[in-house]
Amino acid sequence: MIRRPLRPLARILSARANGEDPDRIEAEARAARMRARLRAERVQAERRLWLLAVVFLMAFGTVAGRMAVLAASNPQEPENGYSAVHIANQRADIVDAKGRILATNLRTHSLYAQPHLMVDKVAAADGLAKIFPDLDADRLLRDFERRKKFLWIKRSLSPEQQQAVHDLGEPGLLFGPREMRLYPNGAVGAHVLGGTRFGQEGVHAAEVVGVAGVELTYDEFLRDPAQAGMPLELSIDLSVQSAVEQVLAGGMMLMNAKGAAAVLMEANTGQIVALASLPDFDPNQRPRPGPNPADSPIFNRAAQGVYEMGSTFKILTAAMALESGRYGPETIIETKGPLTWGKFRIRDFHDYGPRLSLTEVMVKSSNIGTARIAMDLGVSAQQDFLKSLGFFDPVPVELPAARKAKPLLPPRWSELSAMTISYGHGIAITPLHLATAYATIANGGKRVRPSLVKGAAAPTEADRVISEETSAELRSMLRAVVSRGTASLGEVPGYNVGGKTGTADKPNERGGYHKDKVMATFASIFPAEDPKYVLIVTLDEPEERSGREPRRTAGWTAVPVAAEIIRRIAPLMNMHPLPKEG
Repeated sequence: MIRRPLRPLARILSARANGEDPDRIEAEARAARMRARLRAERVQAERRLWLLAVVFLMAFGTVAGRMAVLAASNPQEPENGYSAVHIANQRADIVDAKGRILATNLRTHSLYAQPHLMVDKVAAADGLAKIFPDLDADRLLRDFERRKKFLWIKRSLSPEQQQAVHDLGEPGLLFGPREMRLYPNGAVGAHVLGGTRFGQEGVHAAEVVGVAGVELTYDEFLRDPAQAGMPLELSIDLSVQSAVEQVLAGGMMLMNAKGAAAVLMEANTGQIVALASLPDFDPNQRPRPGPNPADSPIFNRAAQGVYEMGSTFKILTAAMALESGRYGPETIIETKGPLTWGKFRIRDFHDYGPRLSLTEVMVKSSNIGTARIAMDLGVSAQQDFLKSLGFFDPVPVELPAARKAKPLLPPRWSELSAMTISYGHGIAITPLHLATAYATIANGGKRVRPSLVKGAAAPTEADRVISEETSAELRSMLRAVVSRGTASLGEVPGYNVGGKTGTADKPNERGGYHKDKVMATFASIFPAEDPKYVLIVTLDEPEERSGREPRRTAGWTAVPVAAEIIRRIAPLMNMHPLPKEG
């Protein structure tokens, strides 16, 4: 750029020589310089205006485009910050063996508040407290006034509750869609199903996760989208399960028991048709554990409770004796008592005479007889036999609680331990353990693996524990116990029930045993000639009070309850009565 001088000296000198005014020339030069500067500033201003116009056009174009997109889309609530992660809220159904719904999902709504949008917080708090009695109006009001932008009120609502909240007309109370787990049969099968809770949750969805039962065991399967909504099929029969629970509840009340349990199992496969534990609960509103877990409604007495099973163990001692080859059904055993071992004495409930056959030891339920068998066969033989039945490990069934219920074994397995274990004292197992053992005895001698899932594999020859001949002899003994022994009240015409009673004193927390508190158990099979099912019924602290003195033994308490269950459920399972014996 050529800089023009402010005073053009050459022109001034020339103007003086020619008699012209040099100031005029200087003024013209100054004016020309000013015009050039103004032109440059105008060009720069125009460039800035064009650039600003382009920026504004781009900004308004972006806003207009976003508004067009929003106008064309469906209206939605703004998402909360922590719910940005995708939540899979679908969960497959659970059905029984006949395809009937045991657990499913229900579309519902959650209720949350945005206090900064609320018009009348006092009225809203009072209204919500009236709709939901478990909410406190004063506490709600304090929460509303803490300047929170988001506040959960209720995770799930019934349609009636939603309409009542809607009628409050409060713009700061908002609803979010979600699915909740529904158990349409209420408490039926509660300890099998377990229950669920909400996991990760947002305004528009909530994750449903299992907390117990098969809901927990098969949580991943039930939540897996790859399963395309295929239901989980259980071996439970809803009609049978309901009947078992109804009769068990009635028997528990009539026998004045504090708790009860029942297991109905297919003898040939180990599939569980019904499993009940009382008191029970509604999985739609699963309660929290109480101060004493063993008395809590969520405690599964059938699969989790570990108890001494009393004389129900005697048939296992008979099985061990027959398998040894040294005993037969008519082998004579000395039963004169009391039987002394050191400072300990073993007695029978009645004096059965000096000698009984093995069959009569079962029929009359002689402690002395089975103790002598245990002494003869030895500790190692007893341990090996009980281990082969699974009594040293938790039951591998599809219930998390059952897999933690390890049997209680004697710390030092002496000869005295073997003697008391022969009639069910000194070892504690679950009713599910006992059902497994009786199914093994009844089905020809093959150990079953209990299962709650439909179509579980049946045992093979590799699972054999006892011979078919021994199994047949044991079934005959169990039938004799009902037809002419301690379980005579268990007779159900047309179904030829076989079984064994067991009455065990309950351990005292301060040591020793209670004198007036027992666990009464009846382990049964039916029909005895070709067993299809095994039924275990256990009552906790029963007392039959129709006579002058309370009667607590299983023959008076657990046996009639089991008989009524069989009478009710046999027709439901299409079992036709057999012709009368003889």
